[in-house]
Amino acid sequence: MSAAQIIPSCADVLVLRHGQTEWNAAGRLQGHFDSPLTEKGLRQAHRQNEILQAYDLAGFRFITSPQGRARTTAQIALAGIAAEIETSAELMEIGMGAWAGTTRAEIAAERKSSLQDLGQTQFYDWAPGGEGIARLYDRCGAFLAQLTGPTVLVTHGMTSLCLRLCALSWGLDRLADLPSGQGVVYRVKAGHHDEL
Repeated sequence: MSAAQIIPSCADVLVLRHGQTEWNAAGRLQGHFDSPLTEKGLRQAHRQNEILQAYDLAGFRFITSPQGRARTTAQIALAGIAAEIETSAELMEIGMGAWAGTTRAEIAAERKSSLQDLGQTQFYDWAPGGEGIARLYDRCGAFLAQLTGPTVLVTHGMTSLCLRLCALSWGLDRLADLPSGQGVVYRVKAGHHDEL
């Protein structure tokens, strides 16, 4: 079964992307590397907490990526809400292989191409030793298929996109149809996507 055919049994999935990091601000791709949250990133996590405080989260599980930027965001965004925050390596960011820590401009220079030629996401599939978007999508679909109830997930940019695609039963051809902001909370419920 492909990830696009998986419809999670949980009725409600809330997805948070970690707050801005120093590498986000510098335009560096993090992948499995890590970088601390900026002051803006900390404010974004506090904003997520405000959003979640107004939402009925009774009966929800709370799961975060084990990467530092996501864990820090989860601790702030779920403060006073979650008695327990689980971690799952399945929520880690897409592996960037040899390109982790580089900028899109550096990748373009290495490939002797323009930034436009990299596209918004297709360069993730070119990363030497990287995970690739299709494998990330399958990882996210398999993770969602194991959930048994409503869940809050704290994760990363590309992983957030693929989680929401799978939760909506959309294919990768719809990747550009979803936003990927920081400091917001996305909800997928009953086949619909919105921002709280």
